[in-house]
Amino acid sequence: MDQTKRQPRKPGWRFAFLALLLAVVISGLVRSLWLDIYFIPSESMEPLLEGGDRILVSRTDFTAEPIRRGDVVVFDGRGTFAPLNSGKGPLADAATAATRWLGLTGSDTTYVKRVIGLPGDSVVCCDAAGKVTVNGEPVDEPYVFPGDVPSTQKFNSVVPEGRLWLMGDHRSVSADSRSLLGAPGGGMVPLDRVIGRPVQIVWPLDRFAPVPRPAAAAPTPKNGQ
Repeated sequence: MDQTKRQPRKPGWRFAFLALLLAVVISGLVRSLWLDIYFIPSESMEPLLEGGDRILVSRTDFTAEPIRRGDVVVFDGRGTFAPLNSGKGPLADAATAATRWLGLTGSDTTYVKRVIGLPGDSVVCCDAAGKVTVNGEPVDEPYVFPGDVPSTQKFNSVVPEGRLWLMGDHRSVSADSRSLLGAPGGGMVPLDRVIGRPVQIVWPLDRFAPVPRPAAAAPTPKNGQ
C-alpha cells in the first residue's frame, strides 16, 4: 500500500480569479453607492484642492442633508459643462473610463466646483465692494484663491428650479457657470447631476487630509424678502 500522504491541493488560478472578481464587484458596489475616488486635473479649486490630488467622494452626504451654499460638489457636467458625447468612439471611451475608475486620470466630464447659488437665488457680480451677492446680500468668500477677486466677469442671473450656480475657488483660472451664460442651461447644473461631496484628500500622502464642509450660513433672503 502506498503510504505517501496526499498533499493538500493548493488554491489554483480559479480561486485567485474568483477572489479578484469578488473584490472588483464589491469595489464597484461601494463606489457606485457610497464612496468613489476622483482625480483633480486642474487648479480651478485651489487652494482647497490642487491639480493631481485624488479625492474620496461621498455619494450619500447630500441624502441626509440637502446641498447648501458654500458646499463643494463633484458633478457630471455632460449637457452643461461638457458635450453629451465625447466623439472618440466606444472603445476609446471604455479605455478612458477604466483609467478614470482606477483614479489614474481625470475626467473630461466630471467636475468639482463650489455652490454659490441654489434654485431660485439671484446671483450677481458684483456690488460696490467687489463682492458677489446672493439675493442682494454680499457673500463672504474666505476660500477664494489669494490674490483673486471674486470675479472679473459681470453676471446677473436667477438660478432656475432644480439647478445650481457653481464657481471654482481659483476664480482667475476657473471655467464655471460664469463661462457658460449663453450656453443651453446658462451654465447652471441640474441637481440630479451632482455625484457627491469630497470628504478626503487621499493622494499625495503629504496632502492627506479631510475636506471640511463649511458651516451652514444664515439663510440669505430670496427675492429681496
